[in-house]
Amino acid sequence: MAEIGIGIVGGGYMGKSHAAAFAAVGTLFETALKPRLVAICGSSPESGARHAAAFGVRRAAADWQALVADPEVEAVVIAAPQGVHREIAEAALALGKPVLCEKPMGTSADDARAMVTAAERAGVANMVAYNYIRTPASQFARRLIAGGAIGRVHHARIEHTEDFHLTSILPPWRSRGAANGCLGDLAPHPINAALALMGPIAELSAVIETVFPERGGVRVENDDQVQLTLRFESGALGTLFASRVASGRKMGYAYEITGETGMIRFDQEDQNALWLYQEDGDAGLAGFRKILTGPAHPDYEAFCMGPGHGTGFHDQIVIEAKDFLTAIEAGQPVWPTFADGLEVHRVIAAARAAAASRGWARPDAF
Repeated sequence: MAEIGIGIVGGGYMGKSHAAAFAAVGTLFETALKPRLVAICGSSPESGARHAAAFGVRRAAADWQALVADPEVEAVVIAAPQGVHREIAEAALALGKPVLCEKPMGTSADDARAMVTAAERAGVANMVAYNYIRTPASQFARRLIAGGAIGRVHHARIEHTEDFHLTSILPPWRSRGAANGCLGDLAPHPINAALALMGPIAELSAVIETVFPERGGVRVENDDQVQLTLRFESGALGTLFASRVASGRKMGYAYEITGETGMIRFDQEDQNALWLYQEDGDAGLAGFRKILTGPAHPDYEAFCMGPGHGTGFHDQIVIEAKDFLTAIEAGQPVWPTFADGLEVHRVIAAARAAAASRGWARPDAF
């Protein structure tokens, strides 16, 4: 049985999720490569020590530089703020260590492009942690679309709507800096979904806006919501909407994919169900049918043998951990690689340019 030492940079919400995932993945998926939680670091040596004790990690590193340099750390998970993703990834890759990086890859397309270059030079596994597209239902949706279950696809409606910046007063940094706004922080998820389900985006137009300039005594300096009109390289049209001030929406990662012979609908607030409509059979029985995920769907069986019992948020992170270990063990890339993550940043850059010009922009120009 081969083992690999894992180091986690960041012990907050996602750092804890990754620690739990790597502690469980070897058992749930019976992976050939078994992870050992070697080290973790936080914003200070004291917080790192607390995280190590709470999460069952062998030791705390004084800072990310010490963690990356630790010879027992053979692969690095980046769960720190996006402003430091690039330098951590470049340092780890320079030592030949595989990297799993939380989304978005950095603060800009330039950050992402530099990380792709570093990964290509290192020639080791690299992956971006887009977890929502990894639900068994969404993986199955990708298979259905690719297999022609709804015919030639001609339209997609994709959204990610939440109300976390409306119903609570968050730390002030959430309201400052373009990278922390809706387009930089929340929209990467539906953009990733658009690319995964529909393929490359040829051109787009965009409206980016701040809905509430002041909230809870804090001045809001970045955007609250964004709306994109998309033309995919396939010729299909699409709309994408992301908002952090959508009243009542808690996890509104949702999509409708329309084809010439059917449609697929999904909503993350009901993540264990996929709705499928196909134009065939008795017209009197026509309509959407609800497909409950189960062992017949991708990655579900590792968690439960019973259909309809369901998976949750942390199970998505375990699936990510499995895919990352698979990429390392097999020496083959697993989607989404850093190159795939760069495509998300190119769409973001095009959206900013389109919004500024009130016209259309092409992601391949960035």
